[in-house]
Amino acid sequence: MRTLYDNGQVYTGKLPLAEAFVVENGRFLAVGNREEVLNYVDNATEKVELGGKFVCAGFNDSHMHLLNYGYTLSMADLSRHTSSLREMLEYLRNFDEERHEHPGSGEKAERQNHPEYQGNQKNHKNQENHEIQGNEESQKNQKNQENQNLQWLLGRGWNQDYFADERRFPTRKDLDTVSKTRPVCVIRACGHCCAVNSRALELMGITADTPQPEGGYFELGPDGAPNGVFRENAVEYVYRCIPAPSLEQLKEMMRRAIRKLNAYGVTSVQTDDFLTLPVPYRQVIRAFQQLEQEGGLTVRVYEQAQFPSVEDLREFLDDGWKPGGGSQWFRIGPLKIVADGSLGSRTAYLSRPYEDEPSAQGMMLYSREQLEQLLAKAASQGMQTAVHAIGDGTLDVLLDLYEQLAQGQTKRRDGIVHCQITHPRQLERMARLGLCAYVQPIFLDYDQRIVEQRVGRELASSSYAFHTMKEKGIHVAAGSDCPVEAPDVLAGIQCAVTRKTLDGSWGPYCPGEVMSVQEALDAYTIEGAYASFEETVKGKIQAGMLADFVVLGENPFEVPASRLHRIPVLDVYVGGRRVGGKA
Repeated sequence: MRTLYDNGQVYTGKLPLAEAFVVENGRFLAVGNREEVLNYVDNATEKVELGGKFVCAGFNDSHMHLLNYGYTLSMADLSRHTSSLREMLEYLRNFDEERHEHPGSGEKAERQNHPEYQGNQKNHKNQENHEIQGNEESQKNQKNQENQNLQWLLGRGWNQDYFADERRFPTRKDLDTVSKTRPVCVIRACGHCCAVNSRALELMGITADTPQPEGGYFELGPDGAPNGVFRENAVEYVYRCIPAPSLEQLKEMMRRAIRKLNAYGVTSVQTDDFLTLPVPYRQVIRAFQQLEQEGGLTVRVYEQAQFPSVEDLREFLDDGWKPGGGSQWFRIGPLKIVADGSLGSRTAYLSRPYEDEPSAQGMMLYSREQLEQLLAKAASQGMQTAVHAIGDGTLDVLLDLYEQLAQGQTKRRDGIVHCQITHPRQLERMARLGLCAYVQPIFLDYDQRIVEQRVGRELASSSYAFHTMKEKGIHVAAGSDCPVEAPDVLAGIQCAVTRKTLDGSWGPYCPGEVMSVQEALDAYTIEGAYASFEETVKGKIQAGMLADFVVLGENPFEVPASRLHRIPVLDVYVGGRRVGGKA
């Protein structure tokens, strides 16, 4: 079927705008002015009147967590109830009570079928890697069964910096006021730390004598006992006690996330999913593949494959998975490594102590030797790497390793995920090494409120340096880190263009780093395709490329910058098929 899309304002990746395009067999056949495109039209061609609407390539989120997004969508949404600790706790209680009073209606029924309340698998590490003998095995099986039968109450999205009453993390004592009989876990907006109640600690078997994990820690209160706060790698102590989902539940989480992504105009994602839940990576891949076979995978997935050790990565590669392997809908991308924490929780590793907490400097989640081994293993297999680094201290270590291992060739397209706290010399080194930057402009909506407090004026003045990166020749691919933020591309574009908060109450932060509307659009389309070696396949409305495109209610080149995030997404097409929108 050949379809003409006529009378539009079509951004092809360059200006001026085109007027029309033709799609056939899931790809763009022709693009240009009306007279040029009509040469490809006959009596059998279907015609769609765009009515002057703006059209651009489908949005590509360069770093997010699709599976975790679907998982989070069924939790208590604390992001809307984080003005105070008291409000958060009250909302959590109300959420729990409402769910139990009306267990069979609408979303509540969906929540009861969700794996945070029901599960039918044990932790896959126990299944595959451990053999526990005798009485110890019996006790562990009993505890696993107890966990399976309990209904965990989960929430995500709180931020202590927004608390007006007490600017601190919630503790087990706070969460005990929500429930003392059922395990409760609330995850901070960044996802790098969480808090649990006493019942959860009891089920987990965490005491003051429990060894602290490498690359993370759980806090002890004034009484010497765990206070319920878990940071960085220690959150795994919590997550592995929450019942694991079945294959069908994984697919339902993915469907839920994909529907939301399409509604925002997102047609491609580069997503980190393998360590989201306590299930084998094979099962996550199987869920994606089955969705593809069923026609339910309406975003193109480039998997940022996270493996915490060389042994885990070797097993994956020995399993037959190769970089770039897969289909147009699901492909294996880079090795993903989380090297440090977050700025909001003061766990991002800085080159100096935090300005507002001199006793803290953040933390590296791997030793230098471990990072070197992971990077070297990926390099030996021709595999990209995408390394989470928020603090400038972490970035220094990574740049040294990339130089040492000679991995900075442009053909490899290694990248730094987040790349937030930087100084000019580091950006010069990144450019020389050919590293990509996976940035999240939407972070400016919150982070500019705290960045100078956290890192000091000097370092803040050279951070989130999107324009400077572009000037130095660094490929800047934009994303959301969803579910840390919603995958709202137009909101991200606004933050990149204005350097202000979405409501305009803060900023502009480092106004010299503003991006033009065209640069920002390219960061969410063309540059995302470059990061996944697909710049000849997608990212532009151009003859021969995949027909992934969005129709917007207004032209972003014409509306005031402060209204970019209000532009409606009317229609979303993937491979020429409409998959979302408002029309």
